[in-house]
Amino acid sequence: MTLAIVLAAGAPAAGLPTTTGETLGDRLGDQWRRAGADTVRTVTDLDELAALVDTVTEPVIVSGADLVAHTAVLKHLRTSPVGPTVALVLTDPPEGGRTGVREERGQVVEAGPELADATGVFGGALRVGADDLPALAAAARAAAGRPATGPAVDRLFAALTDLGTLTFAHRVRLLVARRVGDAAGLHAAEAALSQVDEDKAELRLSVKERDDFFTTYFVSTWSPYVTKAAARVGLGPTGVTMLSVLFAVAAAVLFGVGGRPALVTGAVLLYLGFVLDCVDGQLARYTRHFSAWGGWLDTMADRAKEYLVYAGLGYGATQAGFRYGWALAIAAMTLQTVRHMTDTWYGVLHDEAARRPRPAAGAGSGIGGMLNAASTKVQADTGSVSYWLKRTVVFPIGERWALIALAVALFDPTVALVAVLVWGTLAFAYTGALRTLRARWMWVPVLDTVDATLHRDDGPLAGRLPVVRPMGPLTLAVIAVLGPLALLVVALLGADGLRWWVPGALLVLLVAGLGAGAAHNGPLDWLVPAALRAGEYLFAIAVGVVGGAPAWLIFGYVFVLTLHHYDLTARLEKRQAAPPLHPATLGWDGRSVLLGLTGIAGIASIGLVTLGTYLLVAFAASVVLAWVVLPARATRAAAVPVGGGVRG
Repeated sequence: MTLAIVLAAGAPAAGLPTTTGETLGDRLGDQWRRAGADTVRTVTDLDELAALVDTVTEPVIVSGADLVAHTAVLKHLRTSPVGPTVALVLTDPPEGGRTGVREERGQVVEAGPELADATGVFGGALRVGADDLPALAAAARAAAGRPATGPAVDRLFAALTDLGTLTFAHRVRLLVARRVGDAAGLHAAEAALSQVDEDKAELRLSVKERDDFFTTYFVSTWSPYVTKAAARVGLGPTGVTMLSVLFAVAAAVLFGVGGRPALVTGAVLLYLGFVLDCVDGQLARYTRHFSAWGGWLDTMADRAKEYLVYAGLGYGATQAGFRYGWALAIAAMTLQTVRHMTDTWYGVLHDEAARRPRPAAGAGSGIGGMLNAASTKVQADTGSVSYWLKRTVVFPIGERWALIALAVALFDPTVALVAVLVWGTLAFAYTGALRTLRARWMWVPVLDTVDATLHRDDGPLAGRLPVVRPMGPLTLAVIAVLGPLALLVVALLGADGLRWWVPGALLVLLVAGLGAGAAHNGPLDWLVPAALRAGEYLFAIAVGVVGGAPAWLIFGYVFVLTLHHYDLTARLEKRQAAPPLHPATLGWDGRSVLLGLTGIAGIASIGLVTLGTYLLVAFAASVVLAWVVLPARATRAAAVPVGGGVRG
């Protein structure tokens, strides 16, 4: 249930007649109903609004009565997936007591009528999530005590921002949204509305505003037509995601088969699969069918598809006579996963930094400050050569799939894997260096804002180890990587008697557990999860190599580990709770100890199969519990009246 509140106080334009014969305030209420609001209420003062908000538990929409907009704008605000609390932001100047807005990375970080460095103006409408309703009521009461200058909805939003409520900005593109103060302004706004085809604009809006070079020019130029066709036949985003998975699997099989016709066909299917991968998101935005399940599935499917393609390339390279085909595939998957872990946590770091004041001594100074200013300048210069170079050099998904398709079609799977590894390594080095410098300048303790134990993926052993104070958790995690890395190197060099080196490598790896209970508040501690992933993966690979396990089996075990870890990052990005069976996954330390014991016993292959199967079953059961069983129970519980029961 969604309640829309039209706040008429301070908006004289609310009573102006529109072209449809209704007053502007009445028409806005009708538009909110068409946009999906279940109930619409008009209130005349902030105290009344606060009392009304006190009675509801579901998300609330609040808008002034001076807003002239396409209904699609209101629908997009109501269904925005970026966060629970979202505000409409326009590019108009903050005149007439309206609230200026300064935003960073899509978050409103400051708001007020006299904001000197405003990047936009509050559009007079916001959606407030259920958890933020107490703050909305408090803001309404606080704003009621302020001088009544300008529309009440602006004073309300400024007060809500002052309370520190995390609010995301919803910008208007292609469609029209204006705030009016008189009949002339209303007439001009309605004329602008009539000049825009709402459906065509919505279809164009389904494409991301800023995407990567390959996606922008070789996919999004025609994928909206596929999106429109999918919507017409009733195909949902999840169905499109499943189709993209099938295309990727077929491409992987053809890469494994080998032969020029199969490789070229596989390259074409890989490209088409990526088009469908873009279409599922475009379809969700076009139809406004967003869900936590869909977002999680899209993230997980993207990674699973890519790594299945690596498996096909590894098998194909091996079948073509290259001895280390699977080794290249394992390396590509490990590199890409560790890269993604740093990407995820750097994004969290940047978002957190955007809503925190920087230390005065470091603001705008030093190499970190200069890099930050340069990056901001490049990002603002949309479409320039430097803009596209910056977006391409980091080797995003579109460029990865394009490189694989071209390399396979023109050469072979071995060349494709080598190309992915070379570009991926260079991109990792480039982004890692720049982000490290910028992170030291921002100095934001990201892991202190979340459950560090969960996202470190600590098990029972790490939680019981003492804390080593002189060394930070990142230093310990980096040291831990060295043991498995050394074991893997000597194993690849063909040294003898390495089975008894496994305990030493395991002990070095477990050093990371000494930082489990420490505060993760260093400027670079956002790198800890990625370092722990690298250590665990390298140890598993090394144990497999030492134990003579088949390379495809090692790949399969690491693939299962990546599913587990991507589940954690996907839930972090989608603001979901921890997996229901997370404790049963034993943690990086527990899994490594068990695998190490099988390596010492000389049964590494059995260990990889047994532990990998167990983790895969635990992952599947956790998915069913999280997305099927628990939601069904919650729905049944909500359907039972308080104090009531079910009669037999």
